[in-house]
Amino acid sequence: MRLTKRATARMAVAGVVAVTLVVTSAPASAAPAAAGHSGEPPKTPTAHGYGGAVSTVDPTATAVGLDVLRRGGNAVDAAVAAAATLGVTEPFSAGIGGGGFFVYYDARTRRVHTIDGRESAPASIRADSFVDPASGTPYPFQQARVSGLSVGVPGTLLTWHEALRRWGSRPLSAALAPAAEVAGRGFVVDATFRQQVAENEAAFAQFDATRKLYLPGGQPPAVGSIQRNRDLADTYRQIARRGIDVFYTGPIGADLVEAVRRPPVAADPTVPWQYPIQPGGMTPADLARYELRFPAPTRSDYRGYQVYGMSTPSSGGVAVGEALNILERFDLAKMTVTEALHHYLEASALAYADRNRYVADGTSRRILDELLSDRYAAERACQLDPGRAAPKPVPPGEPDGRYGDCATGAAGAEPNPGQSTTNLTVADRWGNVVEYTLTIEQTGGNAMVVPGRGFLLNNELTDFTFAQTPGAAPDPNLPAPGKRPRSSMSPTIVLDDGRPFLALGTPGGATIITTVLQVLVNRIDLGMSLPEAMAAPRASQRNSAAPQAEPAFVSAYGSALDALGHPRFTSTAELGAATAIEFTGRHGLVASAEPVRRGGGAAGVVRPGR
Repeated sequence: MRLTKRATARMAVAGVVAVTLVVTSAPASAAPAAAGHSGEPPKTPTAHGYGGAVSTVDPTATAVGLDVLRRGGNAVDAAVAAAATLGVTEPFSAGIGGGGFFVYYDARTRRVHTIDGRESAPASIRADSFVDPASGTPYPFQQARVSGLSVGVPGTLLTWHEALRRWGSRPLSAALAPAAEVAGRGFVVDATFRQQVAENEAAFAQFDATRKLYLPGGQPPAVGSIQRNRDLADTYRQIARRGIDVFYTGPIGADLVEAVRRPPVAADPTVPWQYPIQPGGMTPADLARYELRFPAPTRSDYRGYQVYGMSTPSSGGVAVGEALNILERFDLAKMTVTEALHHYLEASALAYADRNRYVADGTSRRILDELLSDRYAAERACQLDPGRAAPKPVPPGEPDGRYGDCATGAAGAEPNPGQSTTNLTVADRWGNVVEYTLTIEQTGGNAMVVPGRGFLLNNELTDFTFAQTPGAAPDPNLPAPGKRPRSSMSPTIVLDDGRPFLALGTPGGATIITTVLQVLVNRIDLGMSLPEAMAAPRASQRNSAAPQAEPAFVSAYGSALDALGHPRFTSTAELGAATAIEFTGRHGLVASAEPVRRGGGAAGVVRPGR
């Protein structure tokens, strides 16, 4: 039985005061005027209105997406155009050198579809590729990251092409045009952009093409300066003219493979680097053979809503769904906030124990279905003590189809959490919805800009487990040829009786799962409006004895949760940078982005109104 009615959700939305991002339409031959440095759009975190909406971490990308919607494009057209623009303005989190997961709701058929554009391992990879043959121990993370070893075969460009072919109304050339213009004309550097360069200064300084682009004069670009990327503008325009084959089998791809196999290391790095920069084994054949996948989405029913997510190699859809299934056994709405957060943290740990033990590329559909079954959730929920936190890490369960008593097993270790991605949410006037998370993994990827092409390469293969833990159960996430590393990306679309209620996603490495889960709990169970649910302080319990939390969360709830036996939280400045859209009565929309995290996001609607 539904505990939280959609009518309640609408009442909560009605109580929020918001400011709307308004972008003036540009001439048909140009990108929106707001997409360049002469008139940068504001970062407005919340917008109410009609006719379509866009939410991203970047105001220029949001402006580009809105312009597409205003000109009659649909949600897929706008999403691809915005994503291509993020490849310019958010190049350390996304771009054509990476991959991602694209979730699409088709209003005509009322079905949810997914595209797995995750990077894949080249044929040359081995289970011990990240183990130092001299010592027999795994490479340090930064040595593995800043190398050709870490680069997976990119899937982003093919994702854009195929999404437009299946569901879009415009060609890829049209989607790339505004992003190419932004890259050529430039945009204003903000504090977040400069900080991300500064954090990568040592790695970026190892490569001529990277330091030329991002370390002008040997320093990170100044806040307020204009950042141009004419090589990327040319790359986008070549793809627009000649199609994606120029990337997967043509000269752009040849340059990409050359950078992987022979890293373009500077003869005179301006900052020391303590590790040798190793080549990778990707070949032109690996690039040419890359294929997208179209798995069925995951689904869990929660308080009467239908929650759809991404299947493997993402672990997000399964982990979010399992945690929600566990939480549904408890009436969070009747609890104090501290009690509800206790349940959220404990359910997260249980789901993460199972995620780490069972979920990776190649996990059987039978296991995934068991992990998402209500009977399994009931067995796992019996381990959640409402009055006391369990010692961490908790053991995984046994999704064997035989459920009754509480499951026991060996505790699993937390994997490398990863760092950064970006996310966007788009809805159009016809009711179609796109939730898209894309990435190059670490902030700054593997630090190599492909010479003459203007885009960074990913380090996605460091999402594999580097080595099997001796004595532990077989790890499902070890490297193998053609395999895709496990991801935590969790693009999520929530339906109410088959119609969109909420779409959301976030960057944040392994904390993505918990951020999406916490926003859902805040919105559906705790009665917060969507902007309130997004802005509320966050914590992330990934089955660890050292959970993370933002300072405001520790201040508000740390002592009370400590009294319930939770481990002391490790303070972290911020968790995630979510984007979301909620669908209200009479075709209304609430677009929401972060008010503060990652410098604040940008939300906008086609026609402002309440």
